[in-house]
Amino acid sequence: MDGFVSLFARLIEQQGIPGAAIFRKRTIELPGFFRPTKEWDLLVVLDGQLLVALEVKSQVGPSFGNNFNNRTEEAIGTAVDLWAAYKNGAFNRSMRPWLGYMILLEDCDASRSPVDVAELHFQVFPEFRGASYAQRYQIFCQKLVRERHYDAACFIASESSNGMTGQYSEPDTGLSLQQFVASLQGHVHPYGGSRGRS
Repeated sequence: MDGFVSLFARLIEQQGIPGAAIFRKRTIELPGFFRPTKEWDLLVVLDGQLLVALEVKSQVGPSFGNNFNNRTEEAIGTAVDLWAAYKNGAFNRSMRPWLGYMILLEDCDASRSPVDVAELHFQVFPEFRGASYAQRYQIFCQKLVRERHYDAACFIASESSNGMTGQYSEPDTGLSLQQFVASLQGHVHPYGGSRGRS
């Protein structure tokens, strides 16, 4: 996923944000509210203000069930922690940072097959009945944005045989890479000012 992080960094720079304000691999910790710190995949800190915090994840089989639960709990907890820290003055005093989440899922029979749900005490929401793990990730990313935990989410899928060549699919146009990038660039553009090249 490092390639996507590098791509996002270049696209941010194209909006006039100096490279020195973009952090990845190093100095990527932010203070949390429920924990001391959290490492992100990409941060933009400009003039002492947190502009962007980005999380990039992938999942490859075979344990789709356990990994799906871990990924969802992690993403929700990370967002709750960041917004609580923000509200309590950990970084910005006024400007709301942009928070993004991207997930790349292995496109295979196991991720596309319907999955049963346990309804032992109460009924699950109907959209989850018979949904594959790919569909569950799509629903999850949609809800992350609708509930305003993240400003944008991106969900793409790729087969293990051709993923390294750059081939992928986008199950939901609202969660496409293009929409994700547009949201990210739209947020940082005003802060790049006349320095932007596009």
